[in-house]
Amino acid sequence: MLSFLMRLVTWWNGQTLGTQLYTWRKGVKVGEDAEGNVFYQSRDGKRRWVIFNGEAEASRISPDWHGWLHHTWDKSPVEAPIARKSWEKSHEMNLTGSGAAYVPAGSLRKDAPVVRQDYEAWSPE
Repeated sequence: MLSFLMRLVTWWNGQTLGTQLYTWRKGVKVGEDAEGNVFYQSRDGKRRWVIFNGEAEASRISPDWHGWLHHTWDKSPVEAPIARKSWEKSHEMNLTGSGAAYVPAGSLRKDAPVVRQDYEAWSPE
């Protein structure tokens, strides 16, 4: 019962009831990405949307699906995969604010502070 109420009033946990009804009536499934997000378009191809697998976070969408969603290209990554260069890394969601975010050396957020041998803190006498 709680999950039904959450879907009824929240948009950040997958999809709302209205989005699900619209998808059932007018949506055509185009594909799915590695994250489990499902991509749809309207029957006439004018409207495109995504149903997130979990939290709705835009950085979880890879660049090829992002281009398709915004009508940058007509064919989906399922129909015409984008050729990747050997030096390109695979897509990774934005980790800012999470425990896995980049933290530079010497930051207060590091678990173990860097012990410096070339510096001695001043203390008054």
